[in-house]
Amino acid sequence: MATLLGEERRARLLEILARDGALRLDPVAEQLGVSAMTVRRDLDDLEAEGLARRVRGGAVAPVLPRPFGDRMSTRSAAKSVIARKALDLVPAAGAVAFDASSTSGVLLGEIAARDLVVATNSIQNAATARRRAGVRSILIGGELEERTDSFVGVVACRAAASLGYERFFTSASALSTDGSSEVSLEEAQVKEVFADRAEQTILLLDASKLGRTAVAHGLDWARIDVLITELDPADERLDPYRDLTELR
Repeated sequence: MATLLGEERRARLLEILARDGALRLDPVAEQLGVSAMTVRRDLDDLEAEGLARRVRGGAVAPVLPRPFGDRMSTRSAAKSVIARKALDLVPAAGAVAFDASSTSGVLLGEIAARDLVVATNSIQNAATARRRAGVRSILIGGELEERTDSFVGVVACRAAASLGYERFFTSASALSTDGSSEVSLEEAQVKEVFADRAEQTILLLDASKLGRTAVAHGLDWARIDVLITELDPADERLDPYRDLTELR
């Protein structure tokens, strides 16, 4: 049985993974005041429990479905920066779509509109949109995916396809040079429909998701018009995507 010290140490590792999305072995060992071998064993234990994925030199957080509230409390500073960068892309009138991501929710909380229809497959994001002046909020219903608090399935896809949108604001579970990916096929399907019906798709993504993949392929790069992260567009971490889309 793990000692209390070991439990506390692994809890700290999970906190770092939740905050940063990844950790490096040697710096974390120094931070915790233990050997790299000890951290390596802790990470092996966490990987066996499905709570971390080992990579060369450290570990990354697994890409798993998470409730909206959990996602909203993660990397909040990065999401605020992304929202500020994206704010001028939200029109004052017309129709736009927002996915069920917490990053989209942060942006929705900042918008100012005159006569804007906002469609979303998230109860939380629909409620946020409803509180904004000049916004008509439409909740895209369907089957509730309780692991992510989003509506998915055939009904959700048909409802999403019933409108046309000037822009679709979305996040993703992960992003690689192959495109975005999601924690489930059902999540990816709804986003594909929104993107199909939108003139432009704006991807809002914090940097912890870069260079990673999840279980279901999402949007190809041909369908992503702008990528907005909290990073400076000149940051070298964005180099793999520089020729694929506009960066903000």
